[in-house]
Amino acid sequence: QVQLVESGGGSVQPGGPLRLSCAASGNIFSIQEMGWYRQAPGNQRELVARIFSGGSTHYSESSQGRITISRDNGKNVLYLQMNNLKPEDTDDYYCNVKNITRRSMVSEYEYWGQGTQVTVSS
Repeated sequence: QVQLVESGGGSVQPGGPLRLSCAASGNIFSIQEMGWYRQAPGNQRELVARIFSGGSTHYSESSQGRITISRDNGKNVLYLQMNNLKPEDTDDYYCNVKNITRRSMVSEYEYWGQGTQVTVSS
């Protein structure tokens, strides 16, 4: 079982920054894709950004310019730096990993974190 522990969520005023982290553990050898998704109650979960093991990134159109995704492959930690936050950024944010290879060389497809809440309000 792969565990994903998210941190860094909270309340912030409009215009402020926030940095989310997601630490993956569980005898992991490699993770091909790591990403952040957001979801409001009653809505579908949608991609914010994702990053691949080689470093290439993909951002949703609404995330471009204010959000930077990064990862530490050695520590299996994923980050999401969000700047100039707006009230419409308020949501639950979820960490996602895909195509995980365990140290036993067993491959698994996907895991989700429990989510961390981001609230942008004055």
